[in-house]
Amino acid sequence: MNRLKQRILIDSEAPNKSTGIVNGRSSNILNWDDVRFSWAYPKYKRMLGNFWTPFEINMAKDIKQFPTLSSREQESFLKIIGLLALLDSVQTDYAGKVADYLTDSSLNALMIILAQQEVVHNHSYSYVLSSIVSKKKQDEVFDFWKNDPILKKRNEFITNGYKGFVESPTIENLLKSIIYDVILEGLFFYSGFAFFYNLARNQKMVATSTMINYINRDEQLHVGLFEKIYKEVLNENPDYQTDELRKFGQDAFKQAALLEIEWGRDIIGAHVEGLLMSDLEDYIKFMANKRAKQLGFEEPFQGYKTNPLKWIIAYQEVDRGKTDFFEQKSRQYTKTSDANGFDEL
Repeated sequence: MNRLKQRILIDSEAPNKSTGIVNGRSSNILNWDDVRFSWAYPKYKRMLGNFWTPFEINMAKDIKQFPTLSSREQESFLKIIGLLALLDSVQTDYAGKVADYLTDSSLNALMIILAQQEVVHNHSYSYVLSSIVSKKKQDEVFDFWKNDPILKKRNEFITNGYKGFVESPTIENLLKSIIYDVILEGLFFYSGFAFFYNLARNQKMVATSTMINYINRDEQLHVGLFEKIYKEVLNENPDYQTDELRKFGQDAFKQAALLEIEWGRDIIGAHVEGLLMSDLEDYIKFMANKRAKQLGFEEPFQGYKTNPLKWIIAYQEVDRGKTDFFEQKSRQYTKTSDANGFDEL
């Protein structure tokens, strides 16, 4: 197996533009006008255009509204926050480990920005919880991943998928870990996102849903970045483009979708007004097919070619250049769209 070499701190004998995405040589000096991949700088600008912090979101209405939610809504709300906190914590670390093996300095820079955004996501979960529940309850939420059996099964699927790369950094294990990354950022959050957006369309917990919208936008860019890296690694190392890898990817997305559906039944089931579990299951299968196709795999589910939750698009495609997501303060942000990288849903 082709073991990956770690990027060295500086190499005065190598060019600034890397000779390969992995196992290449580079001076490690970043000059955006002299990088290997033409898409890196536009991606950098888009990621900067998504900059935000939790402090900017006014939680006053959510603080008053949370006690009025049904007990089931409160439980689902807190469980989903607990899940997101675990996955984004893992993601911060994973991005740093991938960065260590990307020869190109521009991609290393993008990984650092991605990791910083994941830190902001985790801060946002603390920010929401500290606004609406006691410190004791907040601590419980951040420990849900240790005790909830469905959460543990989902999380172990991802963490075990990352472990192979962390413990044995080869090209094959990097490619497989990126498949798990796209599952994490592009599929495993989506029943939770749907829950928050459904609350928002019923004018509940709108500030929290605004924050989820910003996280959702970031994750779309992250999926796109890892898709690029995955394809560039295969482009430069075509021997790894095998039927075994394609079958592995298809099966991974199918298993992930079934785990996400099981989680959706647990947190949503028949208890959430306005969100049918049958529609959510179809949505998850639709997203699994979409993500699998992005990486070049066969769709794991026959059919499911259209989004059954049409209403959700309005909550995912809010124009930050006008106003924030429902009645939040106006601000100027780059609008992310199909033309500049937003993933159509």
